[in-house]
Amino acid sequence: MVWPVFRVAEDELVMGETPGSLARAQSGLGDQVYDVATSDAHAQVFSVLEEGRWERRTAGEFATEVTAVAKGLVAAGVSEGDRVLVVAPSSHDWVRLAYAVWSVRGVLVPIPVAASTERLAHVVREVRPAVAVVSGERAQRVVQGLQRELSDLGRVWRFEEGLPEVVSLGAYMDATSVRFRRDAVVPEDPAVVLYPLSSVSRSMRGVVLSHGALLSSAADLVDRMWPRLSELAAGRASAVVDLPLSQLPGLATVVACVVGGVRLGVVEPGSLRAELERFKPTVLVCTPRVLEGVHGTERASAHSTDWDSVGTFNAAMDAAVQFDQAKKKGAWARLSRSMYDWSFSKIRDVLGGRVHLAVCWGGGLPERLDSYFGGVGVPVMQVYGIAETAGVFSANAVGDRVPGTVGRVLADRRWWVSPEGELHLQGGAVFLGYWADAEGTRAAFREGWLATGVLAEVDEAGFVRVGGRLRPQASLEPVPGRFVPSRVERVSERPVVEAAWAPGGVEESAPVAESEVFDEPWVSQARSVRAEPVAVESDAPAWSGEVEQPGDAELVSGFEERLRAHPLISQVLVIVEGRPFASALVTLVRDQLEYWRLVNGRPLSMAPEEIAGDRDLLREVQGLVYEANRSVPRHLAVRSFHVLAEEFTVQSGLVHPSGGLRRDAVLRAFSEEIDGLYRVRRD
Repeated sequence: MVWPVFRVAEDELVMGETPGSLARAQSGLGDQVYDVATSDAHAQVFSVLEEGRWERRTAGEFATEVTAVAKGLVAAGVSEGDRVLVVAPSSHDWVRLAYAVWSVRGVLVPIPVAASTERLAHVVREVRPAVAVVSGERAQRVVQGLQRELSDLGRVWRFEEGLPEVVSLGAYMDATSVRFRRDAVVPEDPAVVLYPLSSVSRSMRGVVLSHGALLSSAADLVDRMWPRLSELAAGRASAVVDLPLSQLPGLATVVACVVGGVRLGVVEPGSLRAELERFKPTVLVCTPRVLEGVHGTERASAHSTDWDSVGTFNAAMDAAVQFDQAKKKGAWARLSRSMYDWSFSKIRDVLGGRVHLAVCWGGGLPERLDSYFGGVGVPVMQVYGIAETAGVFSANAVGDRVPGTVGRVLADRRWWVSPEGELHLQGGAVFLGYWADAEGTRAAFREGWLATGVLAEVDEAGFVRVGGRLRPQASLEPVPGRFVPSRVERVSERPVVEAAWAPGGVEESAPVAESEVFDEPWVSQARSVRAEPVAVESDAPAWSGEVEQPGDAELVSGFEERLRAHPLISQVLVIVEGRPFASALVTLVRDQLEYWRLVNGRPLSMAPEEIAGDRDLLREVQGLVYEANRSVPRHLAVRSFHVLAEEFTVQSGLVHPSGGLRRDAVLRAFSEEIDGLYRVRRD
């Protein structure tokens, strides 16, 4: 069978010598450390958070740190090709340990600290590491408990105390022992066995990535971003990252920053917003959630003030979007934008005040929000990749960008989209295979093409829009219990409000953004005509067998609290028990309804009940539900909701004097509305 094939145009390549071209000439990841230290030992390559302050590390200092750990690994008996298990939080020491493993021709096996006991034991038995560095007593007990079973497993160090102990083992050794190992590395050598997290499948396979694939993918991304990065003065490119280093986005970001000469600071996941003002990065590396959070905070601030502030905020957003999307940035467009620069400066200050470029992992940032940040002065380059491509395979670039997409497929790659809407790739950086799974490796390819498992569409200009995952990993094995669509007509960036089941009731359609670690809840689409459901994954944390599970009651309470934090929402009641899926009743703040009506230009005669059923307002609530769904596992993700204009009150018997809802009374009073949320139209 002959497939339609598309190739990236050669004129997209950045001509001349770039950091990417230099990286492609390196044999292994360890060369990154020592080549920079040799050429410019005083170059600042990392920042380390010590006692509340960011301290910079030079290339020479980092090379010395890496060599000290590498000598300790050799002294501990780590041979070429041996696996080194790392179960530790993201930090500078994690990076130092990773480069030490690569420098002695070892293979890094990173596992998240939150991984379940069963998952950790499975990985240890599968890869049979020579040594392990673990964080926490639970992980230490699991790994040490397997030492009798696995004769290959030698020392097990605690990460909190382990690196000094590792260093002391090799203190007597000469650095040439590391040099000989590093010189023997070839691009085809395995560097990492990566186990992607997913709430879809518990038995995820280890993705084996080579030194050459990681370097090549990072080099391609740096080349795509280089026209913008090169505008920064030497030594000014800096980034702080909170992506988990045990997963692809975090790992690929570290390699790309070293390739591009971007000074990098690492913090634990969830700490980025708190560190931006202190670190002041010039390159922002994040997920859509960070940008949505920054925008949402400023928007909520305007809502909490008065309707004039809301109107001003919306006008400023319109000006930013129009400026970014204007083909010609004429004098009038620049003047219109400058009128709101005082508002835009707040956004830039929240991001540290110096961001020159934002790299947003995973796609899913809505087109309007993408354009908004571009108009504010923080151009967002959405990028996308999967573990089997060793990093990014598609990226936007300044001057070659379409908001809402993840850009064009990188150079030296060919692509095609199957009739089912699945993106296939050939060329560029791909994985070596699944660890100890030859059959699974063969199944990941179709006549030489990598079947990515990514639902996507590519427009005539070559810009890619992703629509989630058909499968959690790039193999032809379908996800159990999943429906694989026979065709894809359109991939949207956000849930779209369709026909309501009842007045004010809306069911979410499928969100498309794939997180680097989590998947999206399966949700069906309520339509006035019959429609095929689209299988997507969940952005909800992988609590199903992956990490320790909080109680459902606690998770539901947290979900309700997230929604109530919005100034428009008064009360939330999530219904789970005895139902096929979770739904919710939502009441609105009466005063905020009036503000919403004024800001959105609705007539004075519009009753509160009509406002509660307004399509634009329902879209707004739906976006909040979508965000809150990220915080709960699939079975608690709210798939439909009903909006009420009137708040529950003590006088109505639906609220306790303390302010808490009388859940049973609410369920009885609104049983008809709740039942309506579960009546799917079949005609």
